[in-house]
Amino acid sequence: MGYKATGKIEKIFDTEQKSGTFQAREFVIEVADGQYPQMVKFQLVQDKCELIDDYAEGDSIDVEFDLRGREWQGRYFTNLQAWRISRAGDGPADAAEAGQKPEPELSKQKVSSDFDDDIPF
Repeated sequence: MGYKATGKIEKIFDTEQKSGTFQAREFVIEVADGQYPQMVKFQLVQDKCELIDDYAEGDSIDVEFDLRGREWQGRYFTNLQAWRISRAGDGPADAAEAGQKPEPELSKQKVSSDFDDDIPF
């Protein structure tokens, strides 16, 4: 299951070679959350590390990511692993181009009126 966040890029870090076969890169976006904006750190891994290359600090972006978690020596770690980045408000022009099935918009679907909506609560 994927998640999506929108925010302004606060910081982009360099790619780090973690081992001979694994690399990772982190970046932080400022997410507007009511009165108190939040700084949220994401991680890109392997071939995804270069996804952030076309963006600069201050750009507004959409980030699609997965939640990752693991246990190591009795401690638990959570990570937000980004897998797609686009300019805020820009989506793929064609869902097939993005490799995804188009999702129906719930607000445009008609709801069946086969039920009694005279509920006493």
